[in-house]
Amino acid sequence: MKKAFTLVEILIVVAILGILAALTLPIFKDYITEAKEAAAKDNLRIFRNAIEIYAAQHNGVPPGYPNGDTSAELLGMICVYQLFKATNINGQFADVGTPGFPLGPYIPKIPSNPFNNIKTVKVLVNNEEFPTDATGDSGWIYKPATKQIRLDWPGADTKGIRYYDY
Repeated sequence: MKKAFTLVEILIVVAILGILAALTLPIFKDYITEAKEAAAKDNLRIFRNAIEIYAAQHNGVPPGYPNGDTSAELLGMICVYQLFKATNINGQFADVGTPGFPLGPYIPKIPSNPFNNIKTVKVLVNNEEFPTDATGDSGWIYKPATKQIRLDWPGADTKGIRYYDY
């Protein structure tokens, strides 16, 4: 006659597995959060480097200004296109490989905010200040006048630093 496990033994094993899962889940959750924080910092580094290189190659004018005119009205999509398309010295953009547009691209694509998976860049006009707090409504907030870009995500990281202040 074969000896089988009793219902009580099976329930004990299931309970032990449940306890182990409950103990390890928070650890994995922390790793996921830390990975998103690292991705956010890296994406900001990529953006900031691209903005600096663009400005250096366009007579100090950061992306966002049409035709390199810092007094012109800012158009959000221009900033985005100026970063991942080819440009000329005046900041006009075209597809990569177009004759007369030897500069760029500076990034292959706009990265997603790792917390909300949004790629949009909210562009602040020259006299507009950064909001006090992030809302999470866009992926990034960029102010061409100061060349600053921030992560649009409320809350703080595992060290207590606001994501918005990265």
